[in-house]
Amino acid sequence: MFLDNNRIVSVTANSRGKSCVGTYCGGGGTIEIRLKTRAVGDGGESAEDKEKNAEAERERLEAIREAEERRKEKHRKMEEEREKMRQEIRDKYNIKKKEELPEPVQEEPANPLMRKKKTPEELAKEAEMEEEDEFTKLKNTIETQVNELKSQIESKCNLQ
Repeated sequence: MFLDNNRIVSVTANSRGKSCVGTYCGGGGTIEIRLKTRAVGDGGESAEDKEKNAEAERERLEAIREAEERRKEKHRKMEEEREKMRQEIRDKYNIKKKEELPEPVQEEPANPLMRKKKTPEELAKEAEMEEEDEFTKLKNTIETQVNELKSQIESKCNLQ
């Protein structure tokens, strides 16, 4: 543990030197740092290590998701409190509330892993639209060919 510009920094490591856990306190928050390194001469990961790494990754993603949910809930509560205060002010000064505009539709996130999954009904509808497009194309080509044949036959045959 050492002091850096009036901020406490502590670092601990295990005896093998494979992992490092550090905590940085200051600036209104605490940041925890975790580093994992391979020992020199390590030939690769065993199945057990891969499994542990996969589990650690799942836990990390879950922690990120939970933190995001907590953040959204916190902001929702703050917005409710603000709206309550706004309403009290409106009531106090007899101000009418403006018409609420519908919320804009959220855009698809850039990360394809975070996009909304399609329901089976949506997938079936898309497949049907694709088939419909293919059938429409086929129908149009057949109609044009039939009309061409019809005009050729009429030109060759003279009805008396």
